[in-house]
Amino acid sequence: MTAYGYELAGALRAGHTVLTAWSALPEAGFVGLLAGAGFDAVTLDMQHGGHHEQSVWDGVAAITARRVPAIVRVPVGRFEMASRALDFGADAVIAPMINSVEDARAFAAFMKYPPLGERSWGPTRAIGVRGIEGGNAYLARANAETLAFAMIETRAALDSLDSILAVDGIDAVFVGPADFSIAWTGGERLDPTLDDMMDAVADIAARATKAGKLAGIFAADPAIVPRYAQMGYGLIAAGFDAAIVNRGAEAVLSAARGKG
Repeated sequence: MTAYGYELAGALRAGHTVLTAWSALPEAGFVGLLAGAGFDAVTLDMQHGGHHEQSVWDGVAAITARRVPAIVRVPVGRFEMASRALDFGADAVIAPMINSVEDARAFAAFMKYPPLGERSWGPTRAIGVRGIEGGNAYLARANAETLAFAMIETRAALDSLDSILAVDGIDAVFVGPADFSIAWTGGERLDPTLDDMMDAVADIAARATKAGKLAGIFAADPAIVPRYAQMGYGLIAAGFDAAIVNRGAEAVLSAARGKG
């Protein structure tokens, strides 16, 4: 096996825009197809998608076999799963609903080895599927090369943003614009591209950059990706699996029926 190291952190810190596919369907064969489709990374969603521990175990291997970074979004409060995702070989973990500095510290504790956190040793699967050196060599790199993304989705999270960014072991924030729009409008509206909140969305990226941290966001519409990139978002979810299948089917059928 040719070694495949952790490349996501370096790419983002170098200022590259990383476009990730978003996977809700817990099937490793399809996850592997996404990884080979040209995306810069693939994210496995355990919060709202169907992914579970076994599909993350299988999916991370399918993604990294294509030499593509693997990211996992864990369910709300499942910080122990963050450690397991790293042990399975993930490059990064996204934790939803990080609304306070206490939430951020708890998340970081499961993501980082001492002295930054309390992650327990056991990355045998990660070392195996990536074909990388283990032991002290892995330990020396892991905290810097695997990324903790704290999701900013609520007014409380926005109010605590600078404190969250200041937590050692939190490498980045990740904006969930759907929930953020609900919070922004006091529960009156769901609109991930709501123009009224775009200044706040841009400010989150700017404050992350000022703090020396990274920023990511989910793009509900691929057309808004360039705008997010201009704001300073490095990791951008540019399409989820069901939409990719639907759009592909529409294109094939349109061409087959002479409408393309």
